Formats: sequence, C-alpha cells, structure tokens
Amino acid sequence: MNKKLLRIAEERNRLIAKAASQRGTLALAVEPWRMPLARADQGLAALRYIKTHPLPIVGGIVLLALLRPGNAGKWLGRAFVTWRVLNGWRGRQRVSEVAG
Repeated sequence: MNKKLLRIAEERNRLIAKAASQRGTLALAVEPWRMPLARADQGLAALRYIKTHPLPIVGGIVLLALLRPGNAGKWLGRAFVTWRVLNGWRGRQRVSEVAG
C-alpha cells in the first residue's frame, strides 16, 4: 500500500511541476495581448455605463446642441444611430442569453 501511495505522490508532484511550467509558458504567450485586452475591457465598461446611465449622455448631447446649433442635426443623428445600435445589440444579447 505504501508503494502505491508513493507512486501517487510522485505523479502528483510531476503534474504540479508540469502545470507550473505550462502557466509560465502561457503567461509569456499572453503578455503581448495584456494591454489591448485591458483597453477592450475599458471600452466594454464604458458601453455598460452608457447603457445603464443614458440620461447624462442625452443631457450632454442636448447641451452640445444648445451650444452649437449648426452641428445639432449631425450630433443628434449620430446619437440616434448609436442608440439604435445599442438597442439592437441589447436585443441580440437577450436572445443569446435565452438560447444559451
């Protein structure tokens, strides 16, 4: 019985060392992607904020329209397109949550 436990302990140690080596290799492979992924995460956080707090965004657009009436149509058009895209994205997200 002790030989069996000894073999199991040796196998466990070998697997732990192999996992540590793989973690190191993976860390080196992922390092170049760290900053781009962090920026993408920040962008997603900004989109989540906009989705949950639309009033300050709309207020800012209205303020901008009041300050620069000549550009109001252009900015309101962009805001409308953005709103439509976010609503479409939110709808697809709900469908995928239900399907998944």
